[in-house]
Amino acid sequence: MPPVSVVVPARQAAGVLPACLDALERSELRPVEVIVVDDGSSTDATAQVARARGATVLATPLRLGPGGARNAGVAAASGEIVVFVDSDVCVHSDAIGLLVEELSRSPRVVAAFGSYDTMPTGANFTSQYKNLMHHYVHQRGREDAFTFWAGLGAVRRDAFLAAGGFDADRYPRPSIEDIELGGRLRAFGQIRLVKSAQGTHLKNWTLPGLLKTDVFDRGVPWTELILSSGRVPDDLNLGPRHRIGVAAACLAVASLPAAAARRRFPWEAAALAGVAIAAGSDALSFLTRQRGLLFAVRAIPLHLAYYVSSGVALAIGTARHLARPRPSKTPNPKSKTGASRS
Repeated sequence: MPPVSVVVPARQAAGVLPACLDALERSELRPVEVIVVDDGSSTDATAQVARARGATVLATPLRLGPGGARNAGVAAASGEIVVFVDSDVCVHSDAIGLLVEELSRSPRVVAAFGSYDTMPTGANFTSQYKNLMHHYVHQRGREDAFTFWAGLGAVRRDAFLAAGGFDADRYPRPSIEDIELGGRLRAFGQIRLVKSAQGTHLKNWTLPGLLKTDVFDRGVPWTELILSSGRVPDDLNLGPRHRIGVAAACLAVASLPAAAARRRFPWEAAALAGVAIAAGSDALSFLTRQRGLLFAVRAIPLHLAYYVSSGVALAIGTARHLARPRPSKTPNPKSKTGASRS
């Protein structure tokens, strides 16, 4: 096995970092180093917690965002393979070994990533729903991937540097910086989804936080990336049938004012909601298998809200893309291209 470095971006993470680092300590494949990048934490003991558990700590004077923090970690890493682990993820003992083994099978594989498991620690219903859905999406994804996930992902250091690293200027906060990187990494080789490499997610989701993330941190930038690249990837997405669900759920919401104005029961909205529920029946069946029928029934409003938020994100992302100034058709010999590195 080639030497492996683990990079953990962390900001105000003292509450979750001990569990994350303890899980890395139990890893069957031991990395040569664990680098915690303290990304501008100012009011908690993130750095002290990391040092107390033997990690190397890099402290950034200004907040770089997770992409910039990972770039800084890679710059300091000595391993040929770098494994990214989010500070709120507890890797299973075999997870790092499974990712590195996938990279070791062929030099053509430049990156590999895993999945959350089905045992998230967040006790509230929103956390259970969101983390289980994340697991479901990864478990049904293509193993020959066209994207990347940095919550639990490994990359060859030379390929990462050749691709330019994370675009921290474009994505200064948690967003789709790993998805965008995956598109560039594909120019250097294959990316593999290793479904058995898993970790437990410690994040507690609230409904407002979930909707904000789905719209502004994921859906809008993903729409802009699709429109700017001209490619519609199905990786880490719910697939074509769920696009029908998005359309039906959005039309259902749009039909409500007319029904209210006529003071009649919104039969059209109910019918369209039924179409959306049918489109998401595969995901609801998964939730039934994992947590039972009552859990799946309770999840229906959240799933419909996800569809509506996806439609809203599509509209906002499209409007922002169309409003962005187009580059001049006349090439500028003084212009420079390339992703910035931190």
